[in-house]
Amino acid sequence: MSFKTKKYQIIRKALSPQFANFIFNYMLLQRDAVDWMIKNNKVSPTNPFIGSRVDEQVPGCYTKYADWVMETLLQYMRPIMKTKTGMDLVPTYSYTRLYEKGNILKRHKDRPSCEISTTLHLGGDEWPIFLDPSGANFVIDEYKNIHKPGAPKGIRVDLKIGDMLIYSGCELEHWREPFQGNVCSQVFLHYNHANGPFAKTNFYDKRAVLGIPVFPPDSLNDENKK
Repeated sequence: MSFKTKKYQIIRKALSPQFANFIFNYMLLQRDAVDWMIKNNKVSPTNPFIGSRVDEQVPGCYTKYADWVMETLLQYMRPIMKTKTGMDLVPTYSYTRLYEKGNILKRHKDRPSCEISTTLHLGGDEWPIFLDPSGANFVIDEYKNIHKPGAPKGIRVDLKIGDMLIYSGCELEHWREPFQGNVCSQVFLHYNHANGPFAKTNFYDKRAVLGIPVFPPDSLNDENKK
Protein backbone atom coordinates (compact mmCIF):
# COMPACT_ATOMS: atom_id res chain seq x y z
CA MET A 1 0.00 0.00 0.00
CA SER A 2 1.40 3.41 -0.99
CA PHE A 3 2.16 6.37 1.25
CA LYS A 4 -0.67 8.35 -0.35
CA THR A 5 -3.09 5.64 0.78
CA LYS A 6 -1.73 4.85 4.26
CA LYS A 7 -0.37 8.32 5.10
CA TYR A 8 2.75 6.72 6.61
CA GLN A 9 5.69 4.55 5.54
CA ILE A 10 8.69 3.02 7.31
CA ILE A 11 12.10 3.31 5.65
CA ARG A 12 14.68 0.93 7.09
CA LYS A 13 18.30 2.12 7.11
CA ALA A 14 17.48 5.49 5.60
CA LEU A 15 20.87 6.39 7.08
CA SER A 16 23.62 3.92 7.80
CA PRO A 17 23.76 3.07 11.52
CA GLN A 18 27.34 4.34 11.62
CA PHE A 19 26.42 7.76 10.23
CA ALA A 20 23.31 8.03 12.40
CA ASN A 21 25.38 7.17 15.48
CA PHE A 22 27.93 9.84 14.54
CA ILE A 23 25.16 12.46 14.48
CA PHE A 24 23.82 11.10 17.78
CA ASN A 25 27.20 11.62 19.45
CA TYR A 26 27.42 15.07 17.89
CA MET A 27 24.12 15.95 19.58
CA LEU A 28 25.27 14.54 22.93
CA LEU A 29 28.42 16.66 22.77
CA GLN A 30 26.39 19.73 21.83
CA ARG A 31 23.90 19.21 24.67
CA ASP A 32 26.63 18.79 27.28
CA ALA A 33 28.55 21.82 26.01
CA VAL A 34 25.43 24.00 26.02
CA ASP A 35 24.44 22.85 29.52
CA TRP A 36 27.93 23.77 30.78
CA MET A 37 27.95 27.17 29.08
CA ILE A 38 24.54 28.10 30.49
CA LYS A 39 25.41 26.85 33.97
CA ASN A 40 28.61 28.92 33.97
CA ASN A 41 27.00 32.04 32.49
CA LYS A 42 29.03 31.88 29.28
CA VAL A 43 26.01 32.24 27.02
CA SER A 44 22.42 33.36 27.35
CA PRO A 45 19.91 30.48 27.58
CA THR A 46 17.72 32.38 25.11
CA ASN A 47 20.41 32.40 22.40
CA PRO A 48 18.55 30.87 19.42
CA PHE A 49 21.70 29.24 18.00
CA ILE A 50 22.48 26.91 20.90
CA GLY A 51 19.29 24.92 21.32
CA SER A 52 17.05 24.86 24.35
CA ARG A 53 15.58 22.80 27.16
CA VAL A 54 12.32 24.76 26.92
CA ASP A 55 10.00 22.63 24.81
CA GLU A 56 6.23 22.88 25.26
CA GLN A 57 5.60 19.39 23.94
CA VAL A 58 8.38 17.64 25.89
CA PRO A 59 9.51 19.84 28.80
CA GLY A 60 13.08 19.39 29.97
CA CYS A 61 14.60 17.60 26.98
CA TYR A 62 17.36 19.25 24.94
CA THR A 63 16.09 20.43 21.55
CA LYS A 64 17.62 22.16 18.55
CA TYR A 65 15.73 23.96 15.80
CA ALA A 66 17.56 24.24 12.46
CA ASP A 67 20.90 22.75 13.47
CA TRP A 68 23.20 23.10 10.46
CA VAL A 69 23.88 19.37 10.20
CA MET A 70 20.15 18.61 10.38
CA GLU A 71 19.24 21.30 7.84
CA THR A 72 21.80 19.72 5.50
CA LEU A 73 20.15 16.37 6.18
CA LEU A 74 16.77 17.97 5.41
CA GLN A 75 18.02 18.78 1.92
CA TYR A 76 19.91 15.50 1.51
CA MET A 77 16.82 13.39 2.27
CA ARG A 78 14.49 15.36 0.01
CA PRO A 79 14.99 13.18 -3.12
CA ILE A 80 14.35 10.05 -1.05
CA MET A 81 11.26 11.64 0.47
CA LYS A 82 9.96 12.57 -2.98
CA THR A 83 10.47 9.01 -4.24
CA LYS A 84 8.86 7.35 -1.23
CA THR A 85 5.85 9.67 -1.03
CA GLY A 86 5.34 10.19 -4.77
CA MET A 87 5.10 13.93 -4.10
CA ASP A 88 7.12 16.97 -5.06
CA LEU A 89 8.22 18.39 -1.70
CA VAL A 90 9.71 21.64 -0.44
CA PRO A 91 11.68 21.70 2.83
CA THR A 92 10.41 23.67 5.80
CA TYR A 93 12.61 22.96 8.83
CA SER A 94 14.42 20.39 10.97
CA TYR A 95 14.03 19.82 14.69
CA THR A 96 16.11 17.54 16.90
CA ARG A 97 15.41 16.19 20.36
CA LEU A 98 17.47 14.33 22.94
CA TYR A 99 14.86 12.57 25.03
CA GLU A 100 15.64 11.55 28.60
CA LYS A 101 14.11 9.07 31.04
CA GLY A 102 10.52 9.95 31.92
CA ASN A 103 9.85 12.14 28.87
CA ILE A 104 6.52 11.70 27.12
CA LEU A 105 5.31 12.91 23.74
CA LYS A 106 1.60 13.59 24.09
CA ARG A 107 -0.93 12.65 21.46
CA HIS A 108 -1.17 15.45 18.87
CA LYS A 109 -1.24 16.57 15.25
CA ASP A 110 1.33 18.96 13.79
CA ARG A 111 1.24 22.49 12.44
CA PRO A 112 1.10 23.21 8.67
CA SER A 113 4.90 23.32 8.22
CA CYS A 114 4.93 19.62 9.17
CA GLU A 115 2.59 18.45 6.42
CA ILE A 116 4.92 15.61 5.39
CA SER A 117 7.30 14.67 8.20
CA THR A 118 9.88 12.13 9.25
CA THR A 119 11.15 10.95 12.58
CA LEU A 120 14.59 9.40 12.18
CA HIS A 121 16.20 7.45 15.01
CA LEU A 122 19.77 8.69 15.44
CA GLY A 123 20.87 6.71 18.47
CA GLY A 124 20.45 5.79 22.09
CA ASP A 125 17.67 3.59 23.41
CA GLU A 126 14.79 2.71 21.12
CA TRP A 127 11.49 4.45 21.81
CA PRO A 128 8.45 3.43 19.73
CA ILE A 129 6.11 5.97 18.19
CA PHE A 130 2.36 5.38 17.84
CA LEU A 131 0.13 6.52 14.97
CA ASP A 132 -3.64 6.59 14.57
CA PRO A 133 -4.10 5.84 10.84
CA SER A 134 -7.80 6.75 10.95
CA GLY A 135 -7.00 10.47 10.74
CA ALA A 136 -9.68 11.18 13.37
CA ASN A 137 -9.44 14.03 15.89
CA PHE A 138 -9.42 12.72 19.46
CA VAL A 139 -7.22 15.36 21.08
CA ILE A 140 -9.04 17.97 23.16
CA ASP A 141 -6.01 19.59 24.84
CA GLU A 142 -2.60 18.40 23.69
CA TYR A 143 -0.58 20.02 26.47
CA LYS A 144 -2.82 18.70 29.25
CA ASN A 145 -2.97 15.31 27.50
CA ILE A 146 -6.77 15.37 27.37
CA HIS A 147 -8.53 13.51 24.59
CA LYS A 148 -11.95 12.09 23.83
CA PRO A 149 -12.86 8.67 25.26
CA GLY A 150 -12.39 5.73 22.97
CA ALA A 151 -9.22 7.02 21.30
CA PRO A 152 -7.58 4.10 19.45
CA LYS A 153 -4.35 2.65 20.81
CA GLY A 154 -2.85 3.17 17.39
CA ILE A 155 -0.17 1.40 15.41
CA ARG A 156 3.19 0.92 17.12
CA VAL A 157 6.28 1.65 15.04
CA ASP A 158 9.70 0.53 16.28
CA LEU A 159 12.72 2.20 14.72
CA LYS A 160 16.30 1.00 14.94
CA ILE A 161 19.28 3.32 14.49
CA GLY A 162 19.11 4.85 11.01
CA ASP A 163 15.46 3.89 10.44
CA MET A 164 12.95 6.57 9.49
CA LEU A 165 9.18 6.88 9.65
CA ILE A 166 7.50 9.15 7.08
CA TYR A 167 4.03 10.31 8.11
CA SER A 168 1.39 12.94 7.41
CA GLY A 169 1.93 15.00 10.54
CA CYS A 170 -1.10 17.26 10.05
CA GLU A 171 -3.48 14.37 9.39
CA LEU A 172 -2.47 11.56 11.75
CA GLU A 173 -2.40 11.87 15.52
CA HIS A 174 0.88 10.52 16.87
CA TRP A 175 2.48 10.13 20.29
CA ARG A 176 4.98 8.28 22.45
CA GLU A 177 4.42 6.60 25.81
CA PRO A 178 6.65 7.53 28.82
CA PHE A 179 10.29 6.88 27.94
CA GLN A 180 11.87 4.16 30.08
CA GLY A 181 15.37 4.34 28.62
CA ASN A 182 18.22 6.72 29.43
CA VAL A 183 18.56 8.76 26.24
CA CYS A 184 17.12 8.68 22.72
CA SER A 185 17.75 11.09 19.86
CA GLN A 186 15.33 11.70 17.01
CA VAL A 187 15.57 14.23 14.21
CA PHE A 188 12.36 15.46 12.61
CA LEU A 189 12.59 16.55 8.99
CA HIS A 190 9.58 18.53 7.78
CA TYR A 191 8.31 19.27 4.27
CA ASN A 192 5.31 20.72 2.48
CA HIS A 193 3.71 19.41 -0.69
CA ALA A 194 5.01 21.70 -3.47
CA ASN A 195 1.52 21.90 -4.98
CA GLY A 196 -0.34 22.01 -1.68
CA PRO A 197 -1.95 24.89 0.25
CA PHE A 198 1.01 25.56 2.56
CA ALA A 199 4.03 25.51 0.23
CA LYS A 200 4.23 29.23 -0.55
CA THR A 201 3.33 30.58 2.89
CA ASN A 202 5.54 28.15 4.84
CA PHE A 203 8.59 27.90 2.56
CA TYR A 204 11.61 27.32 4.84
CA ASP A 205 9.15 27.71 7.75
CA LYS A 206 8.90 31.41 6.84
CA ARG A 207 12.68 31.94 7.08
CA ALA A 208 14.87 33.64 4.48
CA VAL A 209 17.21 30.63 4.19
CA LEU A 210 17.72 27.24 5.76
CA GLY A 211 20.06 27.00 8.74
CA ILE A 212 18.89 30.06 10.65
CA PRO A 213 16.60 30.12 13.69
CA VAL A 214 13.33 31.96 13.92
CA PHE A 215 14.47 35.16 15.56
CA PRO A 216 12.26 36.74 18.23
CA PRO A 217 10.94 40.13 17.02
CA ASP A 218 12.76 41.96 19.84
CA SER A 219 16.14 40.55 18.80
CA LEU A 220 15.62 41.82 15.26
CA ASN A 221 14.66 45.26 16.52
CA ASP A 222 17.73 45.37 18.77
CA GLU A 223 19.95 44.38 15.85
CA ASN A 224 18.47 47.10 13.65
CA LYS A 225 19.27 49.71 16.28
CA LYS A 226 23.00 49.01 16.13
